[in-house]
Amino acid sequence: MTHVAKFTFNPFQENTYVLYDDTKECIIIDPGCYHNDEKKELADFIEKEGLKPVRLINTHCHIDHVFGNHFISEKYNLPLEIHEGELPVLNTVPQVAMMYGIPFGDPISTVENFIKDGDLIKFGNSSLQSIFTPGHSPASLSFFCEDAGFIIAGDVLFYGSIGRTDLPGGNFDTLISSIKEKLFPLGDDIEVYPGHGPKTTIGYEKQTNPFLV
Repeated sequence: MTHVAKFTFNPFQENTYVLYDDTKECIIIDPGCYHNDEKKELADFIEKEGLKPVRLINTHCHIDHVFGNHFISEKYNLPLEIHEGELPVLNTVPQVAMMYGIPFGDPISTVENFIKDGDLIKFGNSSLQSIFTPGHSPASLSFFCEDAGFIIAGDVLFYGSIGRTDLPGGNFDTLISSIKEKLFPLGDDIEVYPGHGPKTTIGYEKQTNPFLV
């Protein structure tokens, strides 16, 4: 069975996810740990559970989702994996940090593997299907675990809301299409783990989300 552990980090209250199964292999998605105590919290959980990190993945590369990339990459010797279309977003992170007035001196993590739409992300006995869901960012990916009935959605879909589309590369119509054409068909019972806030389900958002009904 695939387990999901959520951590909420940094001034943007971003959700970081550790996915693992009974083999103890795990993947880390969107490490937003910024402060040292946040980095310690994440590393302590991995150590306490006896997990072996095998992949480091970003759903997209906005600053709040990548604060901890360098820390995780260095600590566990993992290259970063993203969609190639997010590379320009990743490369602007130092400038964005300056704009927000947030000290950020870590180097940009090396990307050794670009994830494509439909790729299988495998770890232990688990696998996730990558789904191309742009709109909030130019090449955001969501990760669907069919066996366990959940999706890691980044900032595409939230409880009662959707991702903002006023950042570079964002597009409202594209985002709505991603949600309705890529996420809705997965099924009403699928749990959605978003990049901010509490989890929800596809069915609940179809029925109540003011941006989608």
